Amino acid sequence: MSDFKVVVEKPSQARLEDLNVFSWPIWTKEASSFDWHYDEKEVCFFLEGEVTVKTPTQTVSFGCGDLVTFPQGLSCTWQIKKDVRKHYKFGP
Repeated sequence: MSDFKVVVEKPSQARLEDLNVFSWPIWTKEASSFDWHYDEKEVCFFLEGEVTVKTPTQTVSFGCGDLVTFPQGLSCTWQIKKDVRKHYKFGP
């Protein structure tokens, strides 16, 4: 499990349109901290918020404007510093 990596990118508008991001559901969460395990891959685009995720091998921070991919099988701790609003999609 230690080789799972969270990938953060600053996507172009064209990339967001190619992924059809704005048709994905929206998830919101207040500032908090919690453990999470990904049973399947998740890709999400952050509209608001500030988050730090800690995994066994990395600590990564992201927020508004970031496209983030979490691999299937990843276990991590979310630390939401500013309330989150994001589009998300599970699966391949």
